[in-house]
Amino acid sequence: MGRPFGVPVYVAPSWFLVAALITWVFGGQLERVLPELGGARYLVSLFFAIAFYASVLVHELAHTVAALRFKLPVRRIQLQFFGGVSEIEKEAETPGREFVLAFVGPLLSLVLAGVFYAAMQTVEPGTVPGVLLAGLMISNLIVAAFNLLPGLPLDGGRMLRAVVWKITGKPMSGTIAAAWVGRALAVSVLIGLPLLTQSGALGTDAVDNVGMDTVLDALLAAILAAIIWTGAGNSLRMARLREHLPELRARALTRRAVPVETDTPLSEALRRANAAGARALVVVDANGNPVSLVREAAIVGVPEHRRPWVAVSGLAQELTDGMRVSAELSGEELLDALRATPATEYLVVEETGEIYGVLSAADVERAFVKAMARPS
Repeated sequence: MGRPFGVPVYVAPSWFLVAALITWVFGGQLERVLPELGGARYLVSLFFAIAFYASVLVHELAHTVAALRFKLPVRRIQLQFFGGVSEIEKEAETPGREFVLAFVGPLLSLVLAGVFYAAMQTVEPGTVPGVLLAGLMISNLIVAAFNLLPGLPLDGGRMLRAVVWKITGKPMSGTIAAAWVGRALAVSVLIGLPLLTQSGALGTDAVDNVGMDTVLDALLAAILAAIIWTGAGNSLRMARLREHLPELRARALTRRAVPVETDTPLSEALRRANAAGARALVVVDANGNPVSLVREAAIVGVPEHRRPWVAVSGLAQELTDGMRVSAELSGEELLDALRATPATEYLVVEETGEIYGVLSAADVERAFVKAMARPS
């Protein structure tokens, strides 16, 4: 939908479902408040749905601007079923920055609520502008209050994480605490939201507590609880991921390789590799400079009886700049390098440019899964 501050904004297909739902629900309320609108009330309701999600976008842009201010890359902003999300690729370096990064979203929602309240004072109550401004004020207050709840994946959960991180000095401790509070929050929403709506505590009609309204309340509570519970679990998994990232080191994962010339038969190349105890082949030119990597999957696909007649050049992938990685890379820097140029194998080189070996993406994946399986 655009690139504010250079960050692409996407609208998920689920947004259209929510926009239709908001249009229908708000249209029903307008029928009671402004019956003279007739069918035009649904156009007003649609405008409200769009304006509400524009407010959500402002909320997410607050996170984005703060992240960019702290030099944290933001992949994209996505508006979806329940609100939006700013996909920030790296963690804040300090608990203070983490707190600010989380707090600016609800803060902007509160500011918007104040702006809409001030605008309400300039229009007649009971008119279309008055009703729209009141609805936007209330919806932004709800967004701010909901996001300030102290459980991951909500902004309040990230603020709680920052506080625990500051106290303990361990970001993982903050994540665990905020994630479990988030799971408790999910259970509370699942049980408590239907009870609140049925009791009339949220301003609903408690005369008829059964029927479609009750089913919709329970369904909404279940969806919200599932989103919070899943988000809390994902936050735990991402924290464990980042905790184990330093264990991924290019030098430790690299396979020893032997250089072979372009016209070398595959059988001969494999014989040399076995004799040297190597597990990879690098195709070099007449001057010994690497030009391509022999793909492991291609070797497996050649029957043994044909290997003496197949040259390694026919099984190799040409080297690009992105396929050369430093032996000193590790953790997130290593993953960033592999993600920037997707391939099955990479040439690992020393700082001097000397060939160190070949890094297989499959080996990185296996090491990553193994590290994640170990307890934190």
